[in-house]
Amino acid sequence: QVQLVESGGGLVQPGGSLRLSCAASGSIFSINAMGWYRQAPGKERELVAVINSGGRTNYADSVKGRFTISRDNAKNTVYLQMNSLKPEDTAVYYCNADLWRSYVREDYWGQGTQVTVSS
Repeated sequence: QVQLVESGGGLVQPGGSLRLSCAASGSIFSINAMGWYRQAPGKERELVAVINSGGRTNYADSVKGRFTISRDNAKNTVYLQMNSLKPEDTAVYYCNADLWRSYVREDYWGQGTQVTVSS
């Protein structure tokens, strides 16, 4: 069994910063990509940022220059540093991991953490 546990969400004023963390645990052989997605009320889930095992990153255009994704492979943990937050960043943020459990490749999601940007 694999679990992804997220932390770091909360309420912040526009222009503020938050840092999200997501730790993967369980019977993991290796992790390919880890990423963050978000879903605002009434909208579909969308990609925010993703990082592969080699450190290559990809960002949604809406967060480029404001958000930074990073990972600690030794801890199976991915981070999302969010700066210059805007009200439109308000959403539930979900962690995702594309990983190998022995010879099986699987996809896992965290439970989600709420980020609210409001004055």
